[in-house]
Amino acid sequence: QVQLVESGGGLVQTGGSLRLSCAASGSIVDIGAMGWYRQAPGEQRELVATRASGGITNYAESVKGRFTISRDNAKNMVYLQMNSLKPEDTAVYYCNAYISSRVTGGAMHRYWGQGTQVTVSS
Repeated sequence: QVQLVESGGGLVQTGGSLRLSCAASGSIVDIGAMGWYRQAPGEQRELVATRASGGITNYAESVKGRFTISRDNAKNMVYLQMNSLKPEDTAVYYCNAYISSRVTGGAMHRYWGQGTQVTVSS
């Protein structure tokens, strides 16, 4: 069974920084794109940043220049460094990854973590 576990959320003041981490575990064969999404109360889940296994990144316009996504492929981990945080960044942040495993017979499935709360106070 494949799992994604996030850590690193918390409460921070406007202008502060946080670093989120996400670890993929289980009977993993290969990992494709990994990324971060977020969902604020009453809002739809939205993309924050993604990083392909080859290194290509994609960011939401609202976080460009402030957030940086990185991966450690050897450790099956993805990170999100968040700087210059704003109150509008407050949300539950979810890790996302396309993973093939022995359970899926090598087919890529999309997995989600349980989410970690990020709260930015004004």
